[in-house]
Amino acid sequence: MTAEIAPTAPSRLVIRQAELAGGSVQDVLVEQGVIRAIGPALAVAGAVEIAAAGGFLLPGLADHHLHLAATTVGRQSVPCGPPEVDGPEALARALAAAPGSGWIRGIGYHESVAGLPTCALLDEIVADRPLRIQDRSGRMWFFNSAGLDRLLSCGEPLPDGLERSGGVWTGRLFDADAWLRRALAGTMPDFTETSATLARWGVTALTDMSVANGLAEARHFRAQQDSGALRQKIVLAGSLELTGMTPQPALARGAFKLHLHEAHLPDWSETLARMGAARQQDRGTAIHCVTEAELAFAIGLLAELGPVPGDRIEHGSVVSDGLRDALAGLGVPVVVQPAFVPARGDRYLADIPPAEWPWLYRLAGLEQAGLVLAGGSDAPYGPLDPWEAMRAAVERRTASGAPFGPAEALSPEAALALYLADPLDLRRTRRVAPGEPGDLCLLDRPWHEAHANLAAGLVRLTLIDGRIVFDRDAA
Repeated sequence: MTAEIAPTAPSRLVIRQAELAGGSVQDVLVEQGVIRAIGPALAVAGAVEIAAAGGFLLPGLADHHLHLAATTVGRQSVPCGPPEVDGPEALARALAAAPGSGWIRGIGYHESVAGLPTCALLDEIVADRPLRIQDRSGRMWFFNSAGLDRLLSCGEPLPDGLERSGGVWTGRLFDADAWLRRALAGTMPDFTETSATLARWGVTALTDMSVANGLAEARHFRAQQDSGALRQKIVLAGSLELTGMTPQPALARGAFKLHLHEAHLPDWSETLARMGAARQQDRGTAIHCVTEAELAFAIGLLAELGPVPGDRIEHGSVVSDGLRDALAGLGVPVVVQPAFVPARGDRYLADIPPAEWPWLYRLAGLEQAGLVLAGGSDAPYGPLDPWEAMRAAVERRTASGAPFGPAEALSPEAALALYLADPLDLRRTRRVAPGEPGDLCLLDRPWHEAHANLAAGLVRLTLIDGRIVFDRDAA
């Protein structure tokens, strides 16, 4: 029986006979939230004891790039793209099955389903309820007429991204998420369910990379942690507004997020000034790069300013050898999403010229060049489960089973290490060692058995600061 349980924090907790990295079997004492001692037979009085029975004990996993609010809302939304939805008829069936009577919110749309839909097209599918569908890039929204009417009557000044054609609103909205939240009077969601799911998978730390994160978002994350709804430690990246955020032990200020779009690259001098402002806040810059042109632009920016701790490349979706070597010269980490290979690989192979396939979602080739890699889900735009991503990094196959850059495959140990980086210093790999936080994940078997499986079901126990936040065996 599995159970997500209310966090408890025994002053002393001993995990008996746990396998650690390297293969030794030891006892581990966690006291006041910190690992205090490791040894073969620790004598500890008055401690809660957990029999690991040789199960592998590792630091809690960290998702180094996700969008927690969008993920939480997305888990309540209708999938509108491949593989679940592969054409107009499948889209109509999915939307017709949406429960409730108010807004229908679709996610994960791809233009292979029905192009870039207008409100007229969506009215043919859903006419009696307001509908909004988000493109899987996160940059575009599509509305039917009922949804468009809600937007036009919201009382907010209309953004440039609300498209007109021939003087008629198309129902397409581009790059205006902050405006949309205001127009819909949206509030941040409750994270309880998503946080519990992550705890069940052994995840103890998250880096939220939402570009619009500011003081309001920071307050919500803090309130969710205080209430117990959000169990994981958070690094909050985002806007320059976060300069006013007061860091807390479980809520740290992260990088300034720079979201590049190849078709509309920002003014060079202005962008350098914004990155400089982040440096004045002792923050690096996390640069979104999903095309070769975006990565080249990012490398140029970093080369001109000089890299600082906290600078990082997000995604690195297309990295040619030349750009890889330039990036390695700068020493800037890359946060990768291995699960995009099974999730989107078949589409990439269909849409992208074969000559570019070796550059897509690289892993081993980047490590061999000396680059530091860390793993993230980019949820809700990619699968949330880190174990799924680890398998993808090892197997390098699309959903249909087609090989996808097999030379870029990682060993199971290297795949796991993507999620063991320190969220505040990606160059440092966290360890089970005295002085380290009691953020731990206990598997139900030794590593030599687990590494061939790499499934979330292996997780038996998760601790954050010595608090048990998931116990599979709890009744």
